[in-house]
Amino acid sequence: MGSRNTSLIHTIDNTINRTKNSAFNQAAPHSMENLNANDLKVRGVAAIEEALNGQSEASISVRGTQRYVVMEMAHYHYLRECELDAALAQSRADIAAGRFVQETAGEHAARLEALLLNERSDSSK
Repeated sequence: MGSRNTSLIHTIDNTINRTKNSAFNQAAPHSMENLNANDLKVRGVAAIEEALNGQSEASISVRGTQRYVVMEMAHYHYLRECELDAALAQSRADIAAGRFVQETAGEHAARLEALLLNERSDSSK
């Protein structure tokens, strides 16, 4: 079982590194385009399309402060997939390290009740 866990952790690490490299190490044609709220109000979607031309993201500033990011839906789905892959990798690492609880639904509910009772008694002190 030990070599299987080592192999699994190695595979997870490789996947995470490939994901990070593809997401963060791609050369951008230029820095993120910045739209201001007024330009967006006046020009609408055309301003967003222009800002995204050749870029994956554009920021929107309100009163001089960057507040929002817009992107094409395909890029958003890619980022969500990366986020879910990272969560899956963390779960697998937790299982490989033995950081999990195996219990019935009733045992789980009882454990949560006990945690809530402890939390309430700690906060009332």
